[in-house]
Amino acid sequence: MRIAVAGATGTVGRHVVEVARERGHEVVGLTRSAGVDLTTGEGLAARLEGVDVVVDVTSTRAQSRKGAEAFFGSVTRTLTTAERAAGIGHHVALSIIGIDRVPSGYYRGKQLQERLLAEGDQPWSVLRAAQFHEFAEQALGFVRVGPVSLVPVMRSQPVAAREVAASLVDLAASGPAGPAGRVADLAGPEEHRVDRMARELCRARGLRRSVVPLRLPGAAGRAMRDGSLTAAGDPTAVLGRTTFAEWLAAGGRAG
Repeated sequence: MRIAVAGATGTVGRHVVEVARERGHEVVGLTRSAGVDLTTGEGLAARLEGVDVVVDVTSTRAQSRKGAEAFFGSVTRTLTTAERAAGIGHHVALSIIGIDRVPSGYYRGKQLQERLLAEGDQPWSVLRAAQFHEFAEQALGFVRVGPVSLVPVMRSQPVAAREVAASLVDLAASGPAGPAGRVADLAGPEEHRVDRMARELCRARGLRRSVVPLRLPGAAGRAMRDGSLTAAGDPTAVLGRTTFAEWLAAGGRAG
């Protein structure tokens, strides 16, 4: 099978490429380095020739609703339009657990992405996953004051990025089963507080940073603390195997 990966060099994308190739699939990266602009469609048609399925794991640094919706809206519209023109019958997208329970600008962008797929005529599958183990390191950079990182107090159920990638490749290679719509959510085996994960990561890597928990105000802050971004209470959720401690011990390569 020929699988095109949008966001092939990102945290999950590189694992999607690796897992797909290990399973014998041909991978086509839809990246700027390959001459593709996913917001305008430049260079996309040529890269989609002979492709069977597209996996979208793109992301953006935009945190405002306007910026996130602009990015995910344009990328989703551009990809699905090009897929239809190329005769590709399946679009697989990665989303995030709890986006409809947390009033965040970034999550509004992901909601738009899901809505465009659900309302469009391109066959699709969507996997919502919890934050990745790598989120602990990302959180260290949210608010930095010298050697101090202010990290949001947030409950998470982190999952290995490689396990997420494997699930996405499963969906992409589903064969006769085809597009499945929104499938069961995927989370890690344990719940953690992100600020404590960040502190553990600093210790494991010898980083000289002090982690200060930050309780974010408002509805978004409450939702981050009450477990809205975990699989708690969802009996249908699928749980990964790799714990955060195992991932740390393996130098960020476990899973």
